[in-house]
Amino acid sequence: MARTKDQEARRAQLSEAAGRALLSRGLEGLRLRDVAEQAGVTPAAVLYYYDDLDALMYETFQQAIERFCRDRESAAERHTDARERLRSCIASGVADGPHDQLPRLLFEYWPRTLRDPKAAALDSALTERQIGVYQGILVLGEAQGHFALTDTPRMIASNFVAMEDGYQMDVLAGRRTRREVITALHSYGRAAAGDRWEG
Repeated sequence: MARTKDQEARRAQLSEAAGRALLSRGLEGLRLRDVAEQAGVTPAAVLYYYDDLDALMYETFQQAIERFCRDRESAAERHTDARERLRSCIASGVADGPHDQLPRLLFEYWPRTLRDPKAAALDSALTERQIGVYQGILVLGEAQGHFALTDTPRMIASNFVAMEDGYQMDVLAGRRTRREVITALHSYGRAAAGDRWEG
């Protein structure tokens, strides 16, 4: 059992190192040696735990998705009022700025999804999980009498996530501030869920 825990701890360490290396070099320039240097080990030591760099980066992307979604779900679930849930959900999904590491890591890896079906499946799971959070909030808000939805909960939720993704790139590139994006998403919320949701 101790050996299994040690291996899990080392894999977690390597995944964290892979994330740092990815943020530093970008996906296309990333080498196994970069990850090994970040972790303070040899490339051979990395390959003891992973078949290759692609396998390590896939697991790193998977773990980043889990952290991002779990944090967002927890932020929303702290509230019983759907209006507060929606505000919290919006705020938790927008990067703080160009150096916000978790969303940046997700976007640095994203180009792989255009060529790799496994990576694309993970990205789809990320999108669906976020849509699910929004959809649940919208259904709850309608039941609580706070929202007057102008379209189906699924469509509105999908639009929220699509807008976030587009705006998120602007925040990470330094073209928009977090506050500007939150304001824009609130504007869409008023159009899609009615003015009452911000009351």
